Amino acid sequence: MSDGWKDIKQRNVINSLVNKPSGTFFLKSVDASEYIKDVKLIFKLLHEVVEEVGEHLVVQVITENEGNYKDAGDLLMEKRKHLYWTSCVAHCIDLIVERIKDLQQHKNALVKARKVANYIYNHSWLLALMRKFTKREIHRLAATRFAIAFLTLQSTYQATQPLEATFTSEEWIGCDFTNKLEGKAVRKIVLKDKSFWPSVAYAIKTIKPLVEVLRLVDAEKESAMGYLYNAMDLA
Repeated sequence: MSDGWKDIKQRNVINSLVNKPSGTFFLKSVDASEYIKDVKLIFKLLHEVVEEVGEHLVVQVITENEGNYKDAGDLLMEKRKHLYWTSCVAHCIDLIVERIKDLQQHKNALVKARKVANYIYNHSWLLALMRKFTKREIHRLAATRFAIAFLTLQSTYQATQPLEATFTSEEWIGCDFTNKLEGKAVRKIVLKDKSFWPSVAYAIKTIKPLVEVLRLVDAEKESAMGYLYNAMDLA
């Protein structure tokens, strides 16, 4: 398996891992910054990894879904007839989820949910007031990936009534935030925006099945292959 990522110095690093019945094992890591877009050099890297592991032991090579990896995978299958290349399921589903995010209704729900969460967490007094009613936290959006943003939407929706209680409480009405523009805007989202809560509910309903599939394929307790096609059909 080939796993590409960027380190803190923004270098393109490719990790090579080997999966077998007893588990997944790290093989090596390569700085591929100079040739990450070069199909032939990506092919050379995959070819060398297969050679190192032993061609007779390799059945499948899994990489990311970008065009350069796909073309390199095709070259590898031409060179080594008995194995096959596939793209990473988790990466493919993540790309699907990202496309769903482009729907305007989902964008609006996410922007407003982020605005509410950030405003509350940026004011310690208001955060304490919210906790009084919710008895728990709501997730703040710490990443741009929509699959992660799903957690923000879900936790916000689960706190619908406590959030409404927060912004109608005597403590809120008597505080200074009530008369400030940002405070008014956030209160309006929670209490008066008729499209907000339905759009959050719709976004959750749309994305939750795919997030469940992502959790399935990312789990390392057991192989997901035997469950994947059924999970996608259900999604």
